[in-house]
Amino acid sequence: MSDFGSMGREYKKRQMRRQIVRPQQPQNRPGRQPDGEEAALLELKRARRRRLIVILVMLILVAGIAGYWFYYQRNYQYDSYETAWQIDINEGSLVGYESFGINVLKYTKDGASYMDNKGANIWTESYEMKSPIVDINGDYAAIADRQGNSIYICNTDGCQGQATTVLPISKVSVSETGVVAAVLEDSASSWIVFFKKDGTQLDVTVKTTMGGDGYPLDISLSQDGTQLMCSYAHLENGELKNRVVFYDFSEVGKNVPNRLVGGFDDEFAGTMVPEVAYLAEPYSCAFSGNGLTFFTSKNLASPALVTQVVIEEEIQSVFHSDEYVAVVVRNSIGEFANRLEVYEKDGAPVMKKEFTYEYSQADIDGDLIILYNEDSCRIFNTAGVEKLYATFDFAISQIRKGRMPDTLIVTGPQQMREIKLR
Repeated sequence: MSDFGSMGREYKKRQMRRQIVRPQQPQNRPGRQPDGEEAALLELKRARRRRLIVILVMLILVAGIAGYWFYYQRNYQYDSYETAWQIDINEGSLVGYESFGINVLKYTKDGASYMDNKGANIWTESYEMKSPIVDINGDYAAIADRQGNSIYICNTDGCQGQATTVLPISKVSVSETGVVAAVLEDSASSWIVFFKKDGTQLDVTVKTTMGGDGYPLDISLSQDGTQLMCSYAHLENGELKNRVVFYDFSEVGKNVPNRLVGGFDDEFAGTMVPEVAYLAEPYSCAFSGNGLTFFTSKNLASPALVTQVVIEEEIQSVFHSDEYVAVVVRNSIGEFANRLEVYEKDGAPVMKKEFTYEYSQADIDGDLIILYNEDSCRIFNTAGVEKLYATFDFAISQIRKGRMPDTLIVTGPQQMREIKLR
């Protein structure tokens, strides 16, 4: 009896639970309008979605335009030009032009001028030299009288100092800080001496003899002026050999004998190194008769070999910028007389291009490799595309990039002009 009573009570409880009406959550059923708060929230979500779509479309559009512009600049080939402006120079004692800062340095036997991209003089420095030579590093330039005794140290603001030597000058190198190294010679020895940017001589001297360390063929200062790279020709058992050495004049090399932190001989067996150069930090390059040798000074106390590029054919010319090194060789086979090879500052190959063209000068300006003679030019980019092959009706001394991607600044002994490529 009690069991039936309990079952009856449970049944009644279940019946009562079913009769309880539970509150329902509001739902956006068809035909039901959301209240004010819900409507505002929905509109905010829609606005965010629309804004995101607009941003994505704009990003895709910008990326597409940038990609097209990059492709156009890299691959478009020009076949003519027009003169945008020109000025007369009429400089009888002109020696040459060098890219300097963002403009150009004109140097003669009578003085030097820093000229902007429209040919206007920013500053002029007068001097008298029989054979002026120039080295440029960033915003500093050293102008020296080869076999003379004067060095003018300038930056883009003007002349900062003048140094005078007792012995004749054969080589000069300047750092980005204005420190200058010069090779001086007499009949028995060579000295490498150093100057501050104001022309004051530093108390640092490297003396060499042919029977000792050797005769300095070329020197190059690092960007900060604390390291010196030097190529020496020296005699060993009556045989002429070559070595490349690194000196450090910072605290790193203070306790090293003669401040000599690196030397390389075997890498240049059977060849000479007429040119050495510091590139963008920490790399440098030695240009030998049989190729290119790249170094790194990441460890200042121990410069190291990165890679060697051996070239079997005859090397016609080598040239470089801070970022690239280029070499032109004479092809031994094939229909083209020449081959251009370009490498990054660490020796990684960039491109090779075969061509036939008689040039007298070669430069690298940004991503352009510029080959030219007195009345024509061929210009390639680092992708191997020939951007321009043109003949001019005026004499050329230098060609460099203009203010816009499709312009060049062409400077000669009589005129400077900007040309617009078409």
